[in-house]
Amino acid sequence: MFEQQIAAIVPCHNERGAIAKVVADLKAAVPGMTVYVYDNASTDGTDEVARAAGAEVRYEHLKGKGNVVRRAMADIDADIYLLIDGDDTYDAAAAPELIRTLLEGPFDQVTGVRAQQTDSAYRAGHELGNRAFNSIVGRIFGYPVSDMLSGYRVFSRRFVKSFPAVSKAFEIETELTVHAINARVPQAERTVKFQDRAEGTESKLRTYHDGIRILSMILKLVHHERPLLLHGIISGLLFLAGLIFGLPVIVEFLHTGLVPKLPTAVLASSLVLLSVLALMIGILLDGLRKIRQENARTAYLTMPAPAPVRR
Repeated sequence: MFEQQIAAIVPCHNERGAIAKVVADLKAAVPGMTVYVYDNASTDGTDEVARAAGAEVRYEHLKGKGNVVRRAMADIDADIYLLIDGDDTYDAAAAPELIRTLLEGPFDQVTGVRAQQTDSAYRAGHELGNRAFNSIVGRIFGYPVSDMLSGYRVFSRRFVKSFPAVSKAFEIETELTVHAINARVPQAERTVKFQDRAEGTESKLRTYHDGIRILSMILKLVHHERPLLLHGIISGLLFLAGLIFGLPVIVEFLHTGLVPKLPTAVLASSLVLLSVLALMIGILLDGLRKIRQENARTAYLTMPAPAPVRR
């Protein structure tokens, strides 16, 4: 079907009840694709089932989806990479369309935007949380995002090999989304079916715990990728606080020539100095960010774009 070497990365933790179908569906959807199942500290024999289904099984003992993705992207050599969860919630039959979209672009990332097939496909609160995160990231980074937490994506080789994955767990999708936006790589979205998990399996996503981790990752990425914005806001708040405390002191001095509230004057001047310092730090970090982006761009350009589909 495709001339390129395609690798499917399937992170798994205790997915014995679903993994065989996921592997079979992927192989049927994209003949010739190598399916790599990464067993992430499973205790239910997921690796044995996956191997019997025809997958190449590898292991990542550091628990967390982010650890799996980082390891797989480093170890696997391919032209196109497909990332999909091993719980059978994503429609493997959509893989050819996602790959074809990547090649026809050519794009560096194609995200499968989830369209739930039943009312119970999303766990309670997950859809609302996802929409909130989409809105936050879209506003901060200036790019519309439809499903930043989707675990169904296709990447080019140059995206994978220039992606500095640092996430440990489910915040990996956030990192992938922000990296693609910030690096301004060509990307696209396609709607994919999203269904209930296989019977007898349970989600590893912990709503509040992982929600906090995702929000924390967003804040870290803002600090990392938009330092001038973040420090500019901090600087503005400090300066405003300095004015609030300092104006009465200044007015009193203009009327009487005295500074009766010396501690307040010291506090106000300290806040203004901190405001200037915060702004200077933001400017310096922004300069370092630009250098880092230029180096990343240089590494990205050393690899060829995905080969377009022959018609």
